[in-house]
Amino acid sequence: YKVGICGRTGSGKSSSLLALLRLNIITAGDIVLDGESLLALDLQSARSRLSIIPQDPHLFSGTIRFNLDPFSAHSDTEIWGALQDAHIHDHIKADPLGLSALVEESGKNFSVGQRQLLSLARAILRRSKVVLMDEVTASIDYLTDRLIQETIRTSPALRDSTIITVAHRLRTIADSDLIVVVQAGEVIEMGAPGTLLLESKGQANHNSEFTRLVQESNEYDE
Repeated sequence: YKVGICGRTGSGKSSSLLALLRLNIITAGDIVLDGESLLALDLQSARSRLSIIPQDPHLFSGTIRFNLDPFSAHSDTEIWGALQDAHIHDHIKADPLGLSALVEESGKNFSVGQRQLLSLARAILRRSKVVLMDEVTASIDYLTDRLIQETIRTSPALRDSTIITVAHRLRTIADSDLIVVVQAGEVIEMGAPGTLLLESKGQANHNSEFTRLVQESNEYDE
């Protein structure tokens, strides 16, 4: 199930992801995943249910294998499969050291796009119930953006996951099952993208905040 979160700058998009990760203080309400309150769990257990792919993903000094599977919970075959799903298998395979190839501090020997794909491979390997994507397409080229979107749509490991995407390019979330528009920290609109964009006669829905955002970004025709 794919959820796209959008809104103007400062509307609270990224704050919603921080709340899911319990990086800010929850003073009211609850966060429930599969009938279980994340607020009732210890931090490690709560965060283990989620994976996040941030705008500027961080890699640690070490090897490819360590960055994808730091606790050695998976076989090489599983790791290569995740790299294949994330469309970065060939790049890693080209290095004679393979999964033992070195990753420099902060992953600076990889491009931003490659670090995004490695983070995506890590989420695939973990088979997380919820995958959070925070403005992941803001700093990458169109090709990498397309690879990420293809992986989200086709990877068997993500088929049963909820993908929550905070969007910079609105076309990134255009095929989501649900669009959530936020403003000043509150949800002001929610629905399928087609329902929010179009009226019954196929005309633009000018009463929709999502339509206004898409038009302002010059992406409506796309």
